[in-house]
Amino acid sequence: MRNDKPKQPRLTLCRGDILAAALIFLAAVALLIFFAAGTGGKAATVQVWQDGTLQGEYPLAVDREFVVEGRYRNTVQIQNGRVCILDADCPGQDCVKSGWHKETGQSIVCLPNRLELRLTGGADAPEIDGVTG
Repeated sequence: MRNDKPKQPRLTLCRGDILAAALIFLAAVALLIFFAAGTGGKAATVQVWQDGTLQGEYPLAVDREFVVEGRYRNTVQIQNGRVCILDADCPGQDCVKSGWHKETGQSIVCLPNRLELRLTGGADAPEIDGVTG
């Protein structure tokens, strides 16, 4: 009896396939290193930005609580070298749910109130010395 099954084409890898796989692998490793590196250590200050304008800068070493007024009201608390939005009357409450932050480079954002708290400074903070693209 004869085998009438059509032959499957043999799959072979060419140089382009190997190069594409290597580039994808390197990109994955680079992303892993980037995200695993974390942020820049303990922050020293928190900057309060609203509508793209710097409203104030506060040291994280001094415990305090203050209110940021805008379209909505956000109560910001600084305690033990960390910061959070303690209370807000904005819809969704994502800014409140984000919890405490203490590392350089982290941010707390309240989109409805157009508010951003940026953690900056600190002795461990890395400086960006160049950007390549």
